Amino acid sequence: MENHHDPILHAKLSAEPNLLRLTPDTYAHLQSSLRYSTQALPVNTVLDTLIRPNADTEVNPHTCVEWRYEPSKATSHVALGSAGHPGGQWVESPVNAAGDIGTLSYAEMLSLPGYSFADHYQAVHGTPMPDFQRPSRTEVAGYYAAYPAAVGISDAIRTSTYVERISRTDDGFFVGSHGIRCKHLVLASGIFSINIPPPAMLAPLTALKSPMEPLLVIGSGFSAADAIISAPPHRKIIHMFNWSPDDRPSPLRGCHHQAYPEYAGIYRQMKLATMHKSRSNAVSPMMKKKSNPFLMSRDWGPVYEGLPNARLENVVMEDTKARVTIRLESGVVIERSVGDLEYVVGRRGTLDYLSRALRDEVLADTFSSFENASQPTLISGRTLRPKAEADLEVADRVFIIGSLTGDSLVRHAFGGCVYAAGKIMGYNSRPRTPVRPMSPSSLGSGMSTPTSAAAGSPAIRANAVAHEDLHLDRRRLPDLAATRD
Repeated sequence: MENHHDPILHAKLSAEPNLLRLTPDTYAHLQSSLRYSTQALPVNTVLDTLIRPNADTEVNPHTCVEWRYEPSKATSHVALGSAGHPGGQWVESPVNAAGDIGTLSYAEMLSLPGYSFADHYQAVHGTPMPDFQRPSRTEVAGYYAAYPAAVGISDAIRTSTYVERISRTDDGFFVGSHGIRCKHLVLASGIFSINIPPPAMLAPLTALKSPMEPLLVIGSGFSAADAIISAPPHRKIIHMFNWSPDDRPSPLRGCHHQAYPEYAGIYRQMKLATMHKSRSNAVSPMMKKKSNPFLMSRDWGPVYEGLPNARLENVVMEDTKARVTIRLESGVVIERSVGDLEYVVGRRGTLDYLSRALRDEVLADTFSSFENASQPTLISGRTLRPKAEADLEVADRVFIIGSLTGDSLVRHAFGGCVYAAGKIMGYNSRPRTPVRPMSPSSLGSGMSTPTSAAAGSPAIRANAVAHEDLHLDRRRLPDLAATRD
């Protein structure tokens, strides 16, 4: 492989270059190295740094990984998904947002082996892809839809498929909805397919679709920002959000105002709404309109009303609109007319496609009382994280990859895939280690506590630091490199 900047990792992989043979010893030193500040699982971090060494500080780094197709070692498999095309949530769009919003990740971070996003861009546009490209969600969906045919795996993909009743058998598993028998099960259904539903008081608002009345947006993160960005520029928006920057900051806070102008712009509006001064006095030093084209795209004063830490106390339906009563953080009670609702306080996944017995196996030794009590089968990135920190084989011959492990970025999905493939193909026979559940006390800080079986493994953190690199403007990396030289 190409020389890697980490001499310890390079030495270990030079002795055993087959990544299907990865063992914890390969990446044990990552925990004590300041070089790796990511909160991703070590196995995901090691694949990320091999595929894109120093990706956050270098432009177009040379990969250290060579992907080989060896038909003699192929394992029969099938991937089942509910979306109409390959691409999962990128195709299904569970959040109501415009398709032209740029992704958080740059294009190279969304690429898959054998046919990169740059290859796809060249094929579609006939020109090389620019550096630091933030593709739209529609473009990403198109890339993932084209990927199976481009790399020759279309025969293993089943789309528009809803899987149910997967149970364990004496020699493997049985997929009851499709009559399929298999020896191993890889769960990759993710944790973002189901929007957390609004409480009963707000449920009637979901039927409203009156574009002439204000849009009520409830939420503090990217999905709430997407709803605001997607709204027509002249539509009045009432935005209710939690504001606690010291202990639970909005993930929007980390967005660089030049690299992510739309998300940084929404965060500035939220911040302005928390100030006691009048908006006319606060806009000038805070808005930085000249450096943020998104802020110049609409007149925010008349259309945006931010209500930090407010509570909705009553809803009265009035034909095509509703009148809502809101108690502000100061105690003042106000009324507003609304014609639509975007309740975007988070998304979850579910393992309902597993039989009860198999689901209990997978969820054994997890502490999940922090999940939605009214829908106890919903799971988040925290649900299986303690088990993932010990082993991605969370039950005998059952593996989890992707966001089920607590690592939600595409760039951090490779490690789990390689690990699962290695064990299924017999390259890595390390026995599974049982883990003990998280204690309730560890949940109060928004962090899980590493288990004894995974001592030193990085704990998953709150959403505010899930994208902790967003404060960087990677487009300035060439200038920074020139400065160092």
